[in-house]
Amino acid sequence: MLLEVRIPEVGESITEGVLVEWCKADKDWVEAEEPLLVLETDKITLNVNAEAAGQLEIRVAEGETVQVGQVVAT
Repeated sequence: MLLEVRIPEVGESITEGVLVEWCKADKDWVEAEEPLLVLETDKITLNVNAEAAGQLEIRVAEGETVQVGQVVAT
């Protein structure tokens, strides 16, 4: 089963951020709760963790602006 990795809501007024860094490479195996990416907004920088274990397939490159709710990987 494929799970989508989406940019989480981090605050009421925040609608976008920059995907600063992937903590894993494309096709790497990740464990549940392992850090996947670093997201930076105008108010906060945070790590986004994996919801489940599986193989990471990256869809958005580092340095790109992303919207809350956007799918960035599976």
